[in-house]
Amino acid sequence: MKIDLRSDTITKPTPEMLDYMMRAEVGDDVYKEDPTVNKLEQRIAEMFGMDSALYFPTGSMTNQAAIKIHTQPGEQLIADKYAHVYNYEGGGVSFNSGVSCKLIDGNRGLITAAQVEESINPPDFYHSPLSTLVCLENTTNKGGGACYDLEEIVKIKEVCNTHGLGLHLDGARLWNALVATGQTASSYGELFDTISVCLSKGLGAPMGSVLVGKQQFMNKAMRVRKVLGGGMRQVGYMAAAGLYGLDHHIERMSDDHAKAKEIAGLLESLSYVKSVEKTETNILIFNLKETTDEAAFVSYLFDNDVIISDMGQGKLRIVTHYDYSNASHKLVLDVLKKFESV
Repeated sequence: MKIDLRSDTITKPTPEMLDYMMRAEVGDDVYKEDPTVNKLEQRIAEMFGMDSALYFPTGSMTNQAAIKIHTQPGEQLIADKYAHVYNYEGGGVSFNSGVSCKLIDGNRGLITAAQVEESINPPDFYHSPLSTLVCLENTTNKGGGACYDLEEIVKIKEVCNTHGLGLHLDGARLWNALVATGQTASSYGELFDTISVCLSKGLGAPMGSVLVGKQQFMNKAMRVRKVLGGGMRQVGYMAAAGLYGLDHHIERMSDDHAKAKEIAGLLESLSYVKSVEKTETNILIFNLKETTDEAAFVSYLFDNDVIISDMGQGKLRIVTHYDYSNASHKLVLDVLKKFESV
């Protein structure tokens, strides 16, 4: 069996999660009559200290819904150049909302309050798009699982308040950030207008994300979800997986982080590796030396039952997750070491 380290989205429900899912009480969620979905939404809203939450089928849809809620066509959002909402959501920002992106050259997907301030278009200069929203991502995907310093987000929030901009968080891997930093969900709820959190990565649910936020924005969320085709029926079976993950799979993410850091440490010592980006959570990104054939390396790993991601521009990515066992970890370390002698 292949050891798949392309993403933490490849996890499958544990037997215990499946049993919990099959025993879920369900109803019609479009009518808001699915008790398990309602329980999940209430649980996450309370975790973040937010007014309400809404269950969506995917994280891209939660992000796109948030952008739609915060903006009007012709306006502009501010985000890092690595932002998932810009790079990996099929151009949905422009297609769904008619909004453009002002991209910031941040550090590993992280931007500063000063950079946000510099990127705001003058509101009385009608030749440029009106800046109305800032989108942050934590942890950063293309930035290698980097985590925000909460104090920097506080400063960004102050800039948003001064200029009347909304603040949305793509928190697809926020659970990893909370585990790695010791920050709390409620501290994020105090700073953001809307937050998207994913259930199908580190938590291991087969699908689902939740948009949580202040009521003035969430009042629009149900309609936007409908427009995007996100209304679902007896989806409590899937929401139950999210509830199970919240109860059983958050604390164990530290194991994923430890394995990722151990792989990173090994890669730094190997002669064929040029560089390894700082590894804080479960994502590690590295580059091979110019003298190493990248295609041959990826093929070698595959032939030895290890699959990783090629992100382009010389970046290779490994993502650890709860399906990645201790036995698999030992095998991966051995395979990486042996490539030096190939």
